Amino acid sequence: MMFKPRKPQKQRGLSFLFVAFSITLLIILGGFFDTLEQQGLAQTSPEQTTSSSARVRVSEVWKKVYEQLPNLPQENQYISQETGNVVEDNTLISRLIRYHIYVKARPTQYRLDWKLTLADYLGENEPMLVLDYPGQEALRENPLAGDQKAIQQLNRTERDALVNTLVSLFNPNAFNIENPTIPKPNPSSPTPQPPNSGLTPLPQSGDADLLK
Repeated sequence: MMFKPRKPQKQRGLSFLFVAFSITLLIILGGFFDTLEQQGLAQTSPEQTTSSSARVRVSEVWKKVYEQLPNLPQENQYISQETGNVVEDNTLISRLIRYHIYVKARPTQYRLDWKLTLADYLGENEPMLVLDYPGQEALRENPLAGDQKAIQQLNRTERDALVNTLVSLFNPNAFNIENPTIPKPNPSSPTPQPPNSGLTPLPQSGDADLLK
């Protein structure tokens, strides 16, 4: 009968230490990766974590734009592909906002980005693709050409009002930094005098007559 030789006591102790060290290392690494994951979630922007709420907000902003600027063209005469009825909620401003955010992925809190979007409609910036324009998937007629014409018919004052309204709705804390107010001088304030140099004035002609 053959007997299997037993491992020396020292070798078994080393094996036990190796297993214990491996388990401890796995526990430490697991905690380390958990920390990294939590930090990654903490660094996620609100836009990434609240995309659904952002979409709900966008769907309401265009209504507020028309409340503040009722003279803007609606351009909501287009017919639905699905129902065959006029879709009154599919308006010029709702499509402009969706184009700005979802097609061009531009920020909503800066005037410059909204001006770039209006420049697209005016044909002065980036070309607008028919197949990418909002509404083409739901309406029988693509509204791009009509929307471009409507924006082009706005004058500069109306376009500036539209940009300012959009910025104020998406970013209520926005303030005008493009046209800072320069304080006017107070007419009642005394005229500043040149500082006294502390030097004795040179004698002028006629000073001797004053001593008589």
